[in-house]
Amino acid sequence: MQARTRPFSEAPGSRDFDLPGVAPSRQRRSRETTLALLRAGADMLRTRSLAELSIEALCTEVDATVGAFYSRFESKEAYFNALMALAARDGEQRLGEIRRPSPETNLDKLCHIVVSGIIAWMRHHEGVLRAALQHDDTRPDKWTPFKALAKATTARATPLLLPAMGKGRAAAKTRAIAFGFQVVLGTLVNAILNDPGPLSLRSKEMETRLAGCLLLLLQAEIDQSTPK
Repeated sequence: MQARTRPFSEAPGSRDFDLPGVAPSRQRRSRETTLALLRAGADMLRTRSLAELSIEALCTEVDATVGAFYSRFESKEAYFNALMALAARDGEQRLGEIRRPSPETNLDKLCHIVVSGIIAWMRHHEGVLRAALQHDDTRPDKWTPFKALAKATTARATPLLLPAMGKGRAAAKTRAIAFGFQVVLGTLVNAILNDPGPLSLRSKEMETRLAGCLLLLLQAEIDQSTPK
């Protein structure tokens, strides 16, 4: 069930470059340049905002010309859209790799597996996610794929967690799971956008604490349905 952590340098398939605003290329060298530009931009966004991301600096980073950039991407906006689309697709692929755990897997372990998978994806795309969040107010439609991905994550995890919560009151337990994910994702979004502390997205303790928080919320719902 644990999501596989893949390096961004792993060569994407042809579908990955089938993106609006990105010129297709059949030549391997050209595809490698496109990938290098995307990889460099994702890395640079970890330490600067989208407004601070210079096309000239980006091209210098990968030894490409500005002309080479604009022969592949219609605009800086199209380039960022491609980064977001790739991050969303990676999230969708990770969801598809989730496997139903064995019946012996307890709720504690399940919470840790699910939360660790979410955090691994967010760490992998931290800069892109932060840039998308920073532009949410001015371009609210740009965050839509990630909102949809959050809903899909909850929907995918619910049938994995629900059996471990015991029988009865399925609707109430399903709602508790949804709220638990709202708490988890809200905390992670705040960590990406504001990093208020005491724990950062990179902290291993963040995984432990959030998994424990999710477990406590679900356990509280279980306790309500347990005969005294």
